[in-house]
Amino acid sequence: MASNELGFERNDYKGKKSTLCSGCGHDSITNHIISALFQSSVNPYDVAKLSGIGCSSKTPTYFLEKSAGFNSLHGRMAPLATGVKLVNPKLTVVGISGDGDSASIGLGGFCHLLRRNLPMVYVVENNGVYGLTKGQFSATADVGSSRKSGEINSFSSIDLCSVAIEMGCGFVARSFSGDAKQLVPLLRAALEFNGTAFIDIISPCVTFANHPGSTKSYDAVKEHKWQLQELGFIESKEEITADYEGSTVITMHDGSKLVLTKVDGDLHDVTDVMAAQKLLFEARQNQQFATGLFYFNEEKPTLLDQQSVTGTELYRLGESELRPSLEQLNEIQNQYR
Repeated sequence: MASNELGFERNDYKGKKSTLCSGCGHDSITNHIISALFQSSVNPYDVAKLSGIGCSSKTPTYFLEKSAGFNSLHGRMAPLATGVKLVNPKLTVVGISGDGDSASIGLGGFCHLLRRNLPMVYVVENNGVYGLTKGQFSATADVGSSRKSGEINSFSSIDLCSVAIEMGCGFVARSFSGDAKQLVPLLRAALEFNGTAFIDIISPCVTFANHPGSTKSYDAVKEHKWQLQELGFIESKEEITADYEGSTVITMHDGSKLVLTKVDGDLHDVTDVMAAQKLLFEARQNQQFATGLFYFNEEKPTLLDQQSVTGTELYRLGESELRPSLEQLNEIQNQYR
């Protein structure tokens, strides 16, 4: 079996057998995450995989069995991730959340993590329902969509990508669980991004939201999906350049072939924050699922930069280094008298 640059095989990135419903989009996402981690040669022993509560939050069990993991309280993955990364900045933090976990009870933590720009990969497996509690509408359910019972959702949905851009997130994307060609490169790019990389993944629930009337069923997503770009991913190695018109084939460092096709540059500029918000708004108005990379900005300093988190990891420091002396405490208190 083929190995990556670190000598790991793809099986080294797998986890336990899934207990989710057969055909669940979340399991497809798991496979894409495994592929992205393997292809990017991420060391499984340097990863912290985190989640909250929900069907989506079971996903970390199904990949990276060799990695450290923590299943937090409902909606509390964001503050947990903040603590993990601050204590050990060298870890690659991968958080898996759901539309209920992040868009409802965890919305506050989600927003604050984004505006602080914590370096991590934040994935939302979005099906518009609460799968663990029999399929009630979540905050991302589209207005006018229906449950199997016939109940119609009367509330406007929260677009997590729009929220992420508004909060200052520098990597905002959306994809579909069944689109490996688009999602794997997005995940690989997210792993390389120095900041919060947020990916909203439409992941149909085969049990509670895969029927006529559901706007997040497999049929609905396929019918209304609008892909912005043809995506590929090039690792940080010696630069490969190309000068061509139309299409061309590039030989990569590993010998594989990459087919490039030029898309009209006026379609979408990922560095234009206003264009990204306008695109998302128009897609909602047209009842479309726009997929691809919406916004990219590497310039914003991360939380680690802002807090000067450098040098020795916090978990390696002892009490004498972490606990202020009595003199230091008195000096601090005197500043407020």
